[in-house]
Amino acid sequence: MAEKQGTVQRYRLLWICACLLLIPAAIDAKIVTKCELVKQLTANGISRTYQGHWVCLAKAVSKMDSAKVSQLPNLSYNYGIFQINSKEWCRVGYKGGKCNVRCEDLATDNITKAIQCSKTIQQQNGFKEWQMWEKNCKGKELPDISNCAVVG
Repeated sequence: MAEKQGTVQRYRLLWICACLLLIPAAIDAKIVTKCELVKQLTANGISRTYQGHWVCLAKAVSKMDSAKVSQLPNLSYNYGIFQINSKEWCRVGYKGGKCNVRCEDLATDNITKAIQCSKTIQQQNGFKEWQMWEKNCKGKELPDISNCAVVG
């Protein structure tokens, strides 16, 4: 009986610790507006022609949350507004992957590194790298960004 209580207490403590670890991510979360994203895409050299695709992608994969981190069944993680995968494109804790970036740097309010890495992914594999783009954006009506003024 005492052994069972000890196990329950350990699980309860583990659950509390897991919840406490999630609090900073929730506090740091920033929902980027459509026009903020357009401005940042322009600043990072993304053609206005393709910006609707990028906005659609961000809405589909992260709901525009710059700090989103998701664990996948293969135990890798997706990071940031474009949900960039740690298995191939970045490394946890140090610079690495095909984007030569820390995964944690892709999930911050400053989305410049996320945009730069996503450009690399798109140039190498196209938008098809993101299944959610295929499902939600490809051949579909894209978000209207015509009201987003682009100022350097």
